[in-house]
Parts: sequence; structure tokens; C-alpha cells
Amino acid sequence: MNARMQAPPATPFVDASGQKARPPHIWKPLLITREMIEAEVERLASLPRPANGKRIGRIIHPSAGPGMGLSPGTEVSLQVLKPGEQTSFTRTNANQVELCLRGAGSLLGEKSLRLSRQSVWTVPPMRPYAHRNDGQDLWVRLTYSNAALLQQLGVIYEEDDVEIRATETESDGLSEHQRRTYAWQNAPDTPLTPEGARLRGYEYLTDIPVVDNPPLHWPWERVDPHLNKQVGDDLRTILLLYHPATERRAGTTHSFFATWARFAPGHPPFAGTRGHRHTSMAINYHMQGHGSSVVDGERVHWKAGDLLLSAPGWSEHAHYHGEEGCTVLTIQDHPMHIGLGSLLWQERMNAPILALGMESGQTGYTGPRKPGE
Repeated sequence: MNARMQAPPATPFVDASGQKARPPHIWKPLLITREMIEAEVERLASLPRPANGKRIGRIIHPSAGPGMGLSPGTEVSLQVLKPGEQTSFTRTNANQVELCLRGAGSLLGEKSLRLSRQSVWTVPPMRPYAHRNDGQDLWVRLTYSNAALLQQLGVIYEEDDVEIRATETESDGLSEHQRRTYAWQNAPDTPLTPEGARLRGYEYLTDIPVVDNPPLHWPWERVDPHLNKQVGDDLRTILLLYHPATERRAGTTHSFFATWARFAPGHPPFAGTRGHRHTSMAINYHMQGHGSSVVDGERVHWKAGDLLLSAPGWSEHAHYHGEEGCTVLTIQDHPMHIGLGSLLWQERMNAPILALGMESGQTGYTGPRKPGE
């Protein structure tokens, strides 16, 4: 057949004319028990030391496809270091929150942090870091990362042995005058309409003003005094571990917030039969206590040491603690949704759906699911 007569390539278009509104795809809750975690710690500790020093067990949801994690876009891993061991220095464009479950160690980098049980800390993107166990016990930690999302986008960047690589950067061939002239401070910034539309130069895209994002540490011994100790003490039951770099995203990193929650013994559990929901997913690690969660009608019982995907995005959920109360670290990808403009919140299932960050939000209470409501 003449080349000119060959059939055209298949069209990349898929007809969606008249397509109905698309429903969300909601995952099931997933419980990773204390016994599962302890068995994985033992397995990891039994391995010969890998070349990069990293013993990692990733937690993958049964619904996950390639590159996905415990929830869509959120990678959660269990990591173990033996006493005296250190990982290679690593650099990645993923942002991370870590929780120490056992032992003690140090995060090494331009700013080093000494970390112990129940400490929470951040590992910022593209900053070389390593972990070192300088204690006497296994150092066990949970790492929450947006690496799964970056894998889905095809842009995950990771490198090991950063400390032995050259630190010099190649010259871009620009003179100092060119660098100063073609920077965002001197770029065009032109008002276009009375409503606020503007035209800006390309420099605004490639020379973004820097917001300092150092690793931060929330030591448990400093957090603990601010959490509820006994019924009626006027201390908060839920507190956000806030990093100023996240600004209005109200996060611990730009992807995640971490909250510590404590309900003291005798604190009345939530008494309602319906839960609430939000597009941000939630993962609970139960440090103390026992209870259950009802997620889209499915009741899941949990205890101290259990990890639970307790609120897949846009699932209705409610949590009920036992008579001894509970202490829980919750991770949500709430800040990411604020940045995307996709954070929906419905505090009561018969109440309006709010677009948080885009309109007035949920007010009038100090913690979700107040007793008796």
C-alpha cells in the first residue's frame, strides 16, 4: 500500500459526550496488626545488611496498582536499623514524615536530629539525609511519604550514596548580570483585568521564591504535656504538628499533616451512629488503648500497636475508643488537597459539603466527633 494511502493512526480521543458524573473510587479500610508489624520487624532484622543499609518493608493495599501504597498516592513503610548501623546518604524529591516505634537513633544531614520513641519528624525533599542507630536496641520507625504519588506521575527521583558524589554544579553559561536581570524580581507582572487576572514573565515559573523547609522534630516529651490527661482538664484531645513552611496548607509536610490525639480514661466516646467524611485519607497508628472504627458500615477493631487505614478518601467513618481511652497518631494528605483545591469535608452526613480553603470551613468545635453528637 502506498504510504500516502495508509490508515491514519488511532485517535487518542475517547468519547465522553453526555457521560454521567463520575463517582469516587473508595478503597476498603486495611488493618495492619501489631503482630504483623512485629513479625515484619523480626524478618527485616534477620536480613543481611543491604548495600545501602536500608531494611524496608512497604505496606501495600490489596487495591493498589504499580507505584501505589497503603492509600492511593501515600507510601507507608516499616524501616529497621540494628545498633551501630547507618544507611547511605539519600536524596529524593518525596517529602516524608517519620514516627519512632522502638529504640532511638539520629537523622543525619545539614541539620541532625536525635530521635526516640514516639518522636515525629520530617525529612524534606532534595536534602541529603541518612539514618544512624546509635542506641542499644533495634531502631524501628514508620515512614509516610508521597513517593507513591510521584511514581504514579512518573517523576519519582531517588539517589543513594549522595555523600560521595561531586557537589559542584555545572556552569549555566550566564553572566552575573544576566542572573540578576532575568530573575522573578525583575520580570514583567502586568495587571490584565479589574478582577485580578495578570500576565507574568516565565521567570516566575523557574525562579520561585524560597520558603525555608528544614527538618523539624516534635519530641514526645514536649508534645505530651499539651494533650488531654484527665476528663475536664481543658487540654486538647487533638493537636496538629505544624511546620511553618506549609503556611496555609496547615501541614507537617506539604503533603501530610500529623496529629496526636489522646482521649483520657473515662472520656466519653463518640455516641453517634453516623460518621463524617473528607477527601483526604487518614491513617491511624494506635500507640495506646483499644477500640473500633466503623468505615462505610464495616466495623474494624483495633488495639495498641495496630496501624489502620482508617479513612480511605471520601469514606464515611467514625471512631470509638474503649474505657481506657487511647493515644493515636493520625496522618492525612489534607495539605495536598488544600494545594489542589480538592479538599471536601462533610462533618455530618446530612450537612452541606464544604470545600475547605475555598469557602468558610467547619467551626464551632475543638475536635471532630464531640461526645454525644
